[in-house]
Amino acid sequence: MDKREFARRRKKLMDMVDRGGIAIQPTAPERLRNRDVFYPYRPDSDFFYLTGFPEPEAVLVLVPDRPQGEFILFCREKDPEQETWHGRRAGLEGACEHYGADDAFPISDLDDILPGLLENKERIYYTMGRYQDFDQRLVGWLNRVTSKGRAGVHAPDQVHSVGHYVHEMRLYKSREEIKTMRRAAQISAAAHRRAMEVCRPGLYEYQIEAELLHAFMRHGSRAPAYPSIVGAGANTCILHYNENSEQLADGDLLLIDAGCELDHYASDITRTFPVNGRFTPEQRAVYDIVLQAQLAAIAKVAPGNHWNDPHQAALEAITKGLVELGILKGRWRTLLKEEAYRPYYMHRTGHWLGMDVHDVGDYKIGDEWRTLEPGMVTTVEPGLYLSPTIKGLAKRWWNIGVRIEDDVLVTAEGRDILSHGAPKTVDEIESAMQFASVA
Repeated sequence: MDKREFARRRKKLMDMVDRGGIAIQPTAPERLRNRDVFYPYRPDSDFFYLTGFPEPEAVLVLVPDRPQGEFILFCREKDPEQETWHGRRAGLEGACEHYGADDAFPISDLDDILPGLLENKERIYYTMGRYQDFDQRLVGWLNRVTSKGRAGVHAPDQVHSVGHYVHEMRLYKSREEIKTMRRAAQISAAAHRRAMEVCRPGLYEYQIEAELLHAFMRHGSRAPAYPSIVGAGANTCILHYNENSEQLADGDLLLIDAGCELDHYASDITRTFPVNGRFTPEQRAVYDIVLQAQLAAIAKVAPGNHWNDPHQAALEAITKGLVELGILKGRWRTLLKEEAYRPYYMHRTGHWLGMDVHDVGDYKIGDEWRTLEPGMVTTVEPGLYLSPTIKGLAKRWWNIGVRIEDDVLVTAEGRDILSHGAPKTVDEIESAMQFASVA
């Protein structure tokens, strides 16, 4: 991402913070995996959105109209010995030269410098509750400033959530963000196609997962955006299954919910297909209902429609389909009103997508569903999960779990399916799998 993109974001936030305000955003702490081994580091999304700075132990401070510089970055200093062991650091000079900071200070000096920046400010923009250790430090700094009241120094008396402002900004993707998300979706779509091509009875779920990860990294992604779901047979009916340890059986479906992260932006795609390359009549019947529900929902992703419109369209298609199969009995409008679909379809049809796979942004404004606008990106992912645990469900439908998910950008003209490269119709899937088996 170009440095100018981050600078524009900071300028927009500072215009909202305005004179008399100060915005503070720490990055995420490192997390211990076991003993002295840490999880691979990923910065806080809000922090990275504003800075592009990838290192731990860093804090962003924005002070509009500060004469010495409005964008302050606290970070680690250069340290040749530590860098020999753990990798290069930007240091204070790099924070300014490469990341656009107006001023940079050692992170070790945070307790000494930040209280002074709070003096005589009216408002703090900081999200309480995300990092409790930092919350306590901020309270301590405020107490220090308050104690100087007799000297004519006053502390801020208003605290606003900086996340509220940043999350509204993040909801609308820029041209550069869309470019990255499109590439992430293309990589993930190719990975799903690869999974279809290599799938066959006798493999294990984790072997399919390995193909996904290989495809992600081969094309520039360093990690999945979330733990990949690769579930076959009965596991297709477990929404967040990620043990990925079972053997694939002839005649089963395989549900894969997987997407790569590219340059801190997520993709999120789900496809469901037969392990042996051919849908049974029952599997195809259920699959067609979910596909029609998804197509109906995608058609509702357009500027001026409400966030809930795609979900409502999916519910109608699914309820009608379950009646046609004889799984539900009665008038579909009545069944829809009674939510008779819930044992078979229990989740929403989508979520915002961006730097986080379940991205930030309000779904309602007040009590009203949000209006879709160009630049928003949502998933569309209806499903049906026909588990043997559902009372009265005929055995012929057991263990048929289907979910179909795409990443959809709202455009001025309507919509753009970023993940269109993953085979989706029955014919496309069977063709991809049969061609691979012949080859």
